[in-house]
Amino acid sequence: MIRVRERKTGGGPPIRYLLVLWVLVLGTIAFLDKTNISIAGVQIGREFGIDNSHLGWVFSAFLVGYAAFQIPGGVLAQRFGPRRVLGYGVLLWGVFTALTALPPTGMHGALLCMALSRVGLGACLAVLYPSTNQLVERWIPIDERGRANGIIFGGSGLGSAIAPPLVTWIILAYRWQAAFYFCAAIGVLAAAVWYVIARDTPEEHPWVSSGELAYIAAGRGDHEHGGAAASSGGNATSSVPWFDIFTSKEVLAVTVSYFTYGYISWIFFSWFYIYLAQLRGLSLKSSAVYSTFPFIAMLVGSMAGGVASDWLAHEWSARAGRCYLPAVALLLTGVLLILGSRAHEVHAATALLASGAGALFLSQSCYWTVTADFAGTHAGVVSGTMNMGCQLGGAVTASLTPLIAAHFGWEASFLAATMLAVLGAAAWLVVNPDARLAR
Repeated sequence: MIRVRERKTGGGPPIRYLLVLWVLVLGTIAFLDKTNISIAGVQIGREFGIDNSHLGWVFSAFLVGYAAFQIPGGVLAQRFGPRRVLGYGVLLWGVFTALTALPPTGMHGALLCMALSRVGLGACLAVLYPSTNQLVERWIPIDERGRANGIIFGGSGLGSAIAPPLVTWIILAYRWQAAFYFCAAIGVLAAAVWYVIARDTPEEHPWVSSGELAYIAAGRGDHEHGGAAASSGGNATSSVPWFDIFTSKEVLAVTVSYFTYGYISWIFFSWFYIYLAQLRGLSLKSSAVYSTFPFIAMLVGSMAGGVASDWLAHEWSARAGRCYLPAVALLLTGVLLILGSRAHEVHAATALLASGAGALFLSQSCYWTVTADFAGTHAGVVSGTMNMGCQLGGAVTASLTPLIAAHFGWEASFLAATMLAVLGAAAWLVVNPDARLAR
C-alpha cells in the first residue's frame, strides 16, 4: 500500500479524530440511555409492583428493537450517510428516553407502555454503530481502525461507568423519572453538535487539510473497495450484495461470536447493579460505586484492545491482531467470570468480574475493524448484521439470566456465560482477516 505522510496544518488534531471523539460522546450518552433503567430498576419495581422477571421483559424490549433495526440502520447509513442518520437517530432516541418516564404510578398498562418506549429507543439507537462503522470506513485508514474503534467503543464503558453514580444521585435527589429527562436533554444537545461538525466523507468536510485528505485516501483501501463509491456517499440499497453477505463464513462467524459477546456484556449492563444490591447485600449507594468498576474496565479494555490490535496486525500479522487477540480475550473472560462468581468476599468478586468485563472489551474493536475492512462501502450493512447478533444475545441474557439465577443461582448464570465465551472464541478461528466482500 502506498503511504502518504500526513501534513498537519494548525494546532488542532486531525479532523477524523475530532469525529471519532464525538462519536465517543454519542456512545457515552447511548449507554447512559441503555443502562439508566437497570439503575432505576429497583425503584421502578417497587413503584409499579414489578418483579425481576417482568422487569427483564422491559430490558429485553429495548434489545428486541435494537436488534431488529441493526440491518435497516446500516442500510440507512449507506444510503443517506452517517451525518444525517446519526443526527436524527440521536434526536429520536432522546424522545423515547423521555417517554419511558411518562407513565404515572398506578397506571394500568404501565409495564406495556415502558416496554414499547424501550422498543422505540432500541430502534432509534440501532443506527449508532452501523453508522459509525460506515464513518470509519470512509474516514479512517486501515492501519488506524483498531485504535479508532477502541476509542469509539470506549463510550460503552464510559457511559456505563458514569451511569450508576450519576443516575443514582439524580434518583435520590429528584426521583427516577428525572434521570430519564436528563438523559434525553443531553442527547438532543449532542445531536445538534454532531450535525454541525460532521460530514459523510472527508472530501466533503471544509475543515480537512489537503495533507489529511491525501493521507486518508491513501490509507483506507480505495483501490480494493472503490474510492469513487466511498467519496460519493455510498451506493443505493439495490447494490447491496445480500447473498454474499449472508453466505460469507466471515460474517457468520463474527455474528455468532458477537452473539456470545452481547450475552456476556449485557449481564453487566442489565443485571450487575441489581446483582450487587440483591445477592451481595450492598446498599443503593454502595451498589452505585461498585457497579462502576466493570465499566471502567470496559473503557480501559476497549482502548487497550484497539491499540493492541493495530500493533499486532502491523508487527506480526492481521490474523494475530484481528482474530487471535479477540479469541484469547474471550477465553480469559470466561475464566474470570467463573472465578468471580465463586468468590465469597464482595471486593474479590467485584474485582474478578470487573476484570472479566475488561477482558471481554479487549476484543471489541476487532469485530468492527474486521467488518469495515471486509465490507468496504457496505460496512454499515455488514456491521449491522453482525451487531444484530450481539443484541439478540443481549435480549436473551436480559430475560434468561434472572431465570437461571432464580432456579439454579447466580453462579450458574455466570457459568452459562463462560460456555458462550468459549464458543465465541472458537468462532474467531475460522475468520480470515484478509477476506473481502465480493463485488
